[in-house]
Amino acid sequence: MRLKVSPEDDAFRSEVRAFLQGALPDEVRRRSHIGMHPPHDEDRRWWNRVLGEKGWSAPHWPKEYGGPGWTPLQAHLFEYECGMAGAPELRWQGLRLIGPVIYTFGTAAQKARFLPDILSGKTLWAQGFSEPGAGSDLASLRTSAVLDGAHYVINGQKIWTTEANYSDWGFFLVRTDNTVKPQRGISMILLDLKSPGVTVRGIPTISGGCSTWEVFLENVRVPADQMIGAPGSGWDQAKFLLGNERTASADIEKSWRDLKRIREVAGNEQCNGKRILDDPLFAARLQEAELLVQALEWSVLRVLCNAPSEYPIAARASVLKVRGSELQQRLTELMTEALGARSLRHYPREEAFDPGIVNALWPEHVPGVTVDHLYLRALTIYGGAREVQKNIISKLAFGF
Repeated sequence: MRLKVSPEDDAFRSEVRAFLQGALPDEVRRRSHIGMHPPHDEDRRWWNRVLGEKGWSAPHWPKEYGGPGWTPLQAHLFEYECGMAGAPELRWQGLRLIGPVIYTFGTAAQKARFLPDILSGKTLWAQGFSEPGAGSDLASLRTSAVLDGAHYVINGQKIWTTEANYSDWGFFLVRTDNTVKPQRGISMILLDLKSPGVTVRGIPTISGGCSTWEVFLENVRVPADQMIGAPGSGWDQAKFLLGNERTASADIEKSWRDLKRIREVAGNEQCNGKRILDDPLFAARLQEAELLVQALEWSVLRVLCNAPSEYPIAARASVLKVRGSELQQRLTELMTEALGARSLRHYPREEAFDPGIVNALWPEHVPGVTVDHLYLRALTIYGGAREVQKNIISKLAFGF
């Protein structure tokens, strides 16, 4: 596989950079620079709206459904430039996960109803897959959906639902048939989170925030036309969605952004009168991390560009999930190490986003580092635990 930036792609990159330079206020850049899960969601809704008006909010979507019609390389360049410029990371539950499911498996009415609001950021989505006792083993989920006339009545509980408090709608896996093989009895349904019977409760984490939530469903009535595909087809849709999620979980743009921030931290912090960045051992580890990011980027591009491979896409997506999550943890460890003793101060997210905290003792490169380091301890678990992903790779790629 040979990829290079053509003169047309270089002109495209220049166009994107010029747009970002003029569109992003400094205060938005600062908040994006600090952390993954801000204590409010206004920046991302605003940025989604800005990109939606320009037709750039879904770089990987086909043009017929509202995407910009870019090549995989252009979409990658766009997301890279957004990350390096400090643009807010858009909520990918709608744009990367349920949006492609809807335009691939949904009815014409569902596409017309839901896709425009995903593109514009008017509707934000939550993913309701995991349950207590059914995390990586989704086939054992118990949340039930029973048909009652023109509605399904849903009862059950979902857990680890990222940013459900900010979300307007959710896409939920539910069990519609207990008499067949477990995978064949699962369906996917779209659910308004303001519906009667829906309760959302935060799960405090060691990082100091509530980025994940529990969702309780008690006799929630959902119109039957909000089910994606036929009853019992949810397992196929979930596998399609998880392939997209695990490819996106490599989050190569964040890895490049973290490398940039590590250099910022290590260039400002000192040990024994010398910059951390000038320490030969630290510099060697930083260089090794950059080489790993480059290798992962090429692997992501091979998948995005559908490069020929002897291995199925699901196996390759799991490889990206494993390597990407491990690498992000490694980068935050390096960043925390560079910060040294200052990393012992834990900034609650609300405090970290307050520009008034910046002073000589606690400069601007400090807030948010420890919070992200703690939060990303979960990265090798959520979206499919590392051990489960390795089993998937073993079975699909090597047959055992």
